Amino acid sequence: MEEKFLLNNDDRERESATFLESSRRSQAIWADLPKNPQKYRVLTGERPTGPLHIGHLFGTLSNRVKIQELGATTFIVIADYQVLTDRDSADAVGTNVHEVILDYLAAGLDPENGRTFFFSHSHVPELNQLLLPFMNLVTTAELDRNPTVKEEIRAAGLKQVNALMYTYPIHQAADILFCKGNVVPVGRDQLPHLELTRKIARRFNDRFSPENPVFPVPDALLSDIPLVLGTDGQKMSKSRGNTIMIRMTPEETAKVLKGAKTDADRNITYDPVNRPEVANLLRLISICTGEAPEAVAAAIGDGGGGRLKAALTEALNAYLAPMRERRARHAKDPGYVKDVLRRGVARAREEAVATLEQVRKAMNMDHGLH
Repeated sequence: MEEKFLLNNDDRERESATFLESSRRSQAIWADLPKNPQKYRVLTGERPTGPLHIGHLFGTLSNRVKIQELGATTFIVIADYQVLTDRDSADAVGTNVHEVILDYLAAGLDPENGRTFFFSHSHVPELNQLLLPFMNLVTTAELDRNPTVKEEIRAAGLKQVNALMYTYPIHQAADILFCKGNVVPVGRDQLPHLELTRKIARRFNDRFSPENPVFPVPDALLSDIPLVLGTDGQKMSKSRGNTIMIRMTPEETAKVLKGAKTDADRNITYDPVNRPEVANLLRLISICTGEAPEAVAAAIGDGGGGRLKAALTEALNAYLAPMRERRARHAKDPGYVKDVLRRGVARAREEAVATLEQVRKAMNMDHGLH
């Protein structure tokens, strides 16, 4: 792999500084969002690589539902084009788009509230047309330095990097800015992408429309939910086969959790540093029940891994039951899922057309045609 795609100390120092400043702005937004939800327009989304698991649910989906319930307008991109960055085939993309939307509906995102819209990349051509002016605002050196892309390239084991992967952060900027998104719920690992979006917004405004800025400069909305580990103690990932899927039956969930990794100490304690696998299962129970992980551990006592897994199975199945019921209900009506996507695409295109007209005008490229 080329040296420029490896992480270095400068990358890490920049990432740390970005995180501290982003955290400060995120805390201010969380404080203001319940009071002034109309000020915020949220862009978030998912690559449709298959059905979602509880890592997605607790790490991102629950946060998106919370933002929706606070009253903010939310656009959810199903990033089907971006599946092609590290996969040779798009054979399952159509099915996966359907599955992802079912999981979103199950989690509580509501396209009937007039504020939540689902759309796919491939059906909003005006969004993708923003790539050309945006690419003109970014240097290849800036793309070389992006630590998130470097990590994705390393994790995928890519020997050659296609241009779509290389320009992934610019595509994300188009996702965010086409609808004038000013808030983006992200994890720490996605902050370098968002930082480039912020640069693109500022550069476009400064170069083409300094008196009347076209784009907002978006901020991150960070979550304090810890990383959810898989059943093997590693990061939960479909590629590792260590996931608990939202759509699983209670019996399937119980079977998977029986194989979850713990340790040899029968006395259950909450010790994230020295007992990360046990701590992960205790945190999951805590998320489901609202009880502190230390209290959960004390109740299990010397019951060992078996009692811990049984407690988690019961808590997780109870927590997921209403979501699974909603998912099963919507799965019986594929026409509804298609309608949700169709309506969301129509709204996204309205936004994208209006934004693209503003962009053309700012760049003196409307030629009197609009």
